[in-house]
Amino acid sequence: MKILLFCTGIFCFTLFNSQTINLEQFATGFTAPVEIRHANDNRMFVVQQNGIIKIVQPNGTVNPTNFLNISSKITYGGERGLLGLAFHPQYATNGYFFVYYNDTSGNITVARYTISSNPDVADATTEKIILNQPKPFSNHNGGSIHFAPDGYLWIVTGDGGSGGDPNNNGQNKNSLLGKLLRLDINSSGPYNIPPGNPFIGIDGADEVWAYGLRNAWKFNFDTASGNVMIADVGQGNIEEINRMPITQAGINYGWRCYEGNDPYNTSGCAAQSTMTFPVAAYDHSGGKCSITGGYVYRGSQYSALQGKYIFADYCSTQIGILNSDDSITWSAAFSGNNFSTFGINNQNELFVAAVNNGKIFKVTTTSLSTNENELSTKVKIYPNPAAKKVFIEGIKDRNTTFDLTNPEGRKVLENAKIESDNSLNISGIPAGVYFLHLNSDNQKSYSKKLIIK
Repeated sequence: MKILLFCTGIFCFTLFNSQTINLEQFATGFTAPVEIRHANDNRMFVVQQNGIIKIVQPNGTVNPTNFLNISSKITYGGERGLLGLAFHPQYATNGYFFVYYNDTSGNITVARYTISSNPDVADATTEKIILNQPKPFSNHNGGSIHFAPDGYLWIVTGDGGSGGDPNNNGQNKNSLLGKLLRLDINSSGPYNIPPGNPFIGIDGADEVWAYGLRNAWKFNFDTASGNVMIADVGQGNIEEINRMPITQAGINYGWRCYEGNDPYNTSGCAAQSTMTFPVAAYDHSGGKCSITGGYVYRGSQYSALQGKYIFADYCSTQIGILNSDDSITWSAAFSGNNFSTFGINNQNELFVAAVNNGKIFKVTTTSLSTNENELSTKVKIYPNPAAKKVFIEGIKDRNTTFDLTNPEGRKVLENAKIESDNSLNISGIPAGVYFLHLNSDNQKSYSKKLIIK
């Protein structure tokens, strides 16, 4: 019998039409699932942190024989283990797939394996090490690997661990830690450097495509929009979502100089104008603690979710939706489910796994598409540019407060409330570019750039 978990989404300040996220139990019995992938057929491959990959059939049954077991090769525990899986674009003909794990020394390892004569079982003796990267601490391992539309393997690494990136690996372009790497693995050696990598022949490691990441826990490509989506776990206060064109190289996402939009340790940092800040961020109010990155929904079954980035918070057990205006909608909690990964099947339908109980759910909704209503009822902020007063319409929760921060992340206005005429007093604030953050029930849920003249 299918088990359904229902959760009514609470849109920012009840601005938007109500939307329901449902979770339909799909498969169970996994040990610490941390990745869900497919190989362009109707099977799904579930990566367990303990070093085992299992195959799930379309009806939710799990093959009794493991697809791969490399538990003897890995360090399992805490944030370490078998963390990532990617199938070669020509997997159907060459049988190659790639895994990301911590070896017995704790090093970040990317390795290639080959399928056996049985399409449901890999040949564990065919390992070819692609990358082995030492790291100073046990945490912040990153772990996502994907093949991009350009055919190259992209790898996200953590900053090396401990708190606050003490070695500043995120900003050190010559370190492979705290980075998004881009490798050509179609060679006789471990890998080649693809043309177009931004630091070839100049300061910076040739493998690096982008830098300034702390511990991105899941990234992927939304090929429909041509963007890469990166969810980066914060240090202590802010979780962030980054979205940039797949073709844009050399991006500095800001860590450890900034955590989200807020300064963290700006000593010796490059100019703020050289960094790329998140399109959305949220704080740790309401029991939130750690973002689990998801996917932009491109399936065909739920039009209300079409084009929206769906992710989760590990501690609050809530699922988030990034709306078209980059505001965040939170569901109520799915208590008892610490969501560790999302995945899609070969029809682009969305699934999510809970690491603590080994369950996988299909993400569904009973809502009809609300795009037109959403656009007509969302927050309106005007004039922009503004002077002395800015008017805010669409707020139904009169307890909503507002913060105004400058580009360096310093608050110049905090917990302000709108007046009876729906205005916010900004007199006395110097001219410049600011970010207006709308807070409801202590949850930062909507941000808008505001120019003060």
